[in-house]
Amino acid sequence: MSGPERGGEAGQVVLLERQAHDRGWWDQMRACYWPDSTVALSWYTGDGPGFVDASRAMAAAGNASVHRLSPPVVQVAGDGAFAEVPAAIEVRTDAGGTLADLVSYTRIVYRLERRGGRWGIVSLVPVYERDTLTPAVPGQRVHVPPEELALFRAPYALLAWLLAGRGHPVGADLLGDDQPDRTAAFYADTLRWLSG
Repeated sequence: MSGPERGGEAGQVVLLERQAHDRGWWDQMRACYWPDSTVALSWYTGDGPGFVDASRAMAAAGNASVHRLSPPVVQVAGDGAFAEVPAAIEVRTDAGGTLADLVSYTRIVYRLERRGGRWGIVSLVPVYERDTLTPAVPGQRVHVPPEELALFRAPYALLAWLLAGRGHPVGADLLGDDQPDRTAAFYADTLRWLSG
């Protein structure tokens, strides 16, 4: 076939990685990453194995999240693969004394490599789209101080506000749909990487 192939095995790796994260299956999650992999997202920047350890610690502290995933789109070229997974990251939290549900909508972009016949993740980077925060109990209200929210970029402002309140500062340099030129350059670089 012309152009990149579609890859079922590589796609399964990204789904297994997210499943393991949400279920607390840390050994399964770790097996999805190559040791030299990188992860760069709202609350963590570092290598893949370190991300597993940090996710485990965050879950143990009661800061759990779950991911509602759309089907991944996977392109394979030789021993490389590019996978994009649209996701809704859901967090139930206390927001100023009100039980609330935060949803961060992202596109999780993976680079994968096949080494020794096995696929593994070499990078994970989300592109943030938008987020919402609603009371878990209808009729209640969630108050987010506007001056605090204004400190963060629109695609992930509520997520950053929540994480900052938990002691996880969030940078202003994340990929987001409010910076289309940067996002387009990121995709172009990913496709160049895939083509070798």
